[in-house]
Amino acid sequence: MFRSTNVAARVFERQILTPRPGATINLVRHFYENLVPSCTICDIDCPDHSFRKITDDGRYLVSFSRNLQDIIVYRPTWLSFSFKGGNFDYQSLTQKAKKFDSFFTQLYSVSLGSSSEFICKDFFLYLEDHQFGLFATSTAQSHEVPAIEGAIHGVPSIEKITFHLVRLKDGVVMDEKSFCNDFVNLAHSMGVFLYEDLLCIMSLRYQTIHILQVRDSGNLVDVRNIGSFCLEDDELFLNSHAQCMTVLNKSKPVGNVHESANGIHHQQVAQASAFLTGIKQRLLSFIFRKAWSEEADPILRVQHLKKKFYFHFQDYVDLIMWKAQFLDRHHLLIKFGSVDGGVSRSTDQHPAFFAVYNMETTEIIAFYQNSSEELYSLFEQFYDHFHANSRESVHANFISSHSNNIHALEQLWSMKNKQSSFSQFVKKMMTSVPYTCQSQSPSPYFDVSLFRYDEKLISSTDRHRHSTDHPIKFISRRQPNVLKFKIKPGLETSGAEARTKKICSFLFHPHLPMALSIQQTYMQPTVVNLHLRIWMELEVVVIPVRMFWIEGLALRG
Repeated sequence: MFRSTNVAARVFERQILTPRPGATINLVRHFYENLVPSCTICDIDCPDHSFRKITDDGRYLVSFSRNLQDIIVYRPTWLSFSFKGGNFDYQSLTQKAKKFDSFFTQLYSVSLGSSSEFICKDFFLYLEDHQFGLFATSTAQSHEVPAIEGAIHGVPSIEKITFHLVRLKDGVVMDEKSFCNDFVNLAHSMGVFLYEDLLCIMSLRYQTIHILQVRDSGNLVDVRNIGSFCLEDDELFLNSHAQCMTVLNKSKPVGNVHESANGIHHQQVAQASAFLTGIKQRLLSFIFRKAWSEEADPILRVQHLKKKFYFHFQDYVDLIMWKAQFLDRHHLLIKFGSVDGGVSRSTDQHPAFFAVYNMETTEIIAFYQNSSEELYSLFEQFYDHFHANSRESVHANFISSHSNNIHALEQLWSMKNKQSSFSQFVKKMMTSVPYTCQSQSPSPYFDVSLFRYDEKLISSTDRHRHSTDHPIKFISRRQPNVLKFKIKPGLETSGAEARTKKICSFLFHPHLPMALSIQQTYMQPTVVNLHLRIWMELEVVVIPVRMFWIEGLALRG
């Protein structure tokens, strides 16, 4: 850690001191204590778009048109302007600084929607090499479509869901994948998870996990489906077995042909409805074998099985898959629960279970209830593994969490100590697992080892939050009484306007001292504020050093 807070002294120390192995980037990130947003440009003149995300390489700002038909992608740049006089005054910013295109250059606009399909404004994922982005369009959902052909009762239906793979540098649509009369939870990308080049799509309506691969050529290739069948030849085996049974039944002498035909048809229908899905059979067999192995005495084992397995058998059968995420290229973390919890916005009050599934061996290797102390212990110690970030993603690997940051761990312990029931605390922590893919900002201003801030008002998690009339303060972690900078979304209000309910979202650039705050008020126009660093005259000497460090030195060490 640097011994001085002076930026010139830190630059000098960086040249003569060698950091500990593996600590280079963490050390260099301390420069952001000196590089903070110092100016807010209120109500910037920007297009009426829905701004979604800045990619973690800082090269693309993705937005959607208000009619949810087009995607518009911008390149973040930096404002250049001049002023007269020796003393710089924030008020002297020209009208150029109030314009959105002074900071962002439009690269392209691509139409993905149609008269019946609209872009899901909460959905956007990008590959770690930032070559491709994944967008989604869908028709309106319906709760009146009957559950047929293996669909789950109580799950709504969407006539058509289409995933579009777009090349980010020029907006070319490379491939599309459609699902008809299905339901995938697209809100905040909850039903889709991207790990390296593998894509996991959870079909709630048909209880199928679709695994796809994104090829370098820009194609979406089906790898496997997990649900009714777990192995590629499961369906072939069952169909072959059904045909053999039909042949055997036909060879038997019968007195009444009509009754025989009805019997065969009834048998086929009963066979189709009697089988549990492949993933459900794997789950039940794991629970049975686990209960069997917990008791060695044969007599006590029977009683134990009755209590742990047979008594809850129907409850396990009625479970459906809610969400799934990759833990690595071979393992999935799958969340099970009731039908009501699968389509509900809040799952706090619904019982839930977690299973670790090996895609290669098609085995369930672990199973936990959402109140399990063992699961919470894994969550506390290996939190980063639940996010399954690739090792090649430099920015994402430095997001603060309680498994890599002592300050975040202390916050978690503080929350745990305040709870009256440890079981309820565990359930609360598990509501967000499996985690939503690419839902956290890698901005160093959310590094809790550098700054303290109110996480009820702002955090690295990509979510809308209630906006307050007071600025959000970022306080130095090393100097607890030193205010480093403030973020004030929206405009200055008073009286009745101040009591109006407002929501706000934030888009932080991954490495530049720049952020967008987007405040939305009912029946009012959206207010976009730009928070950035204004280079003072005294900083001219160190600007080249800083910009060189920002663009590449942190990555090269």
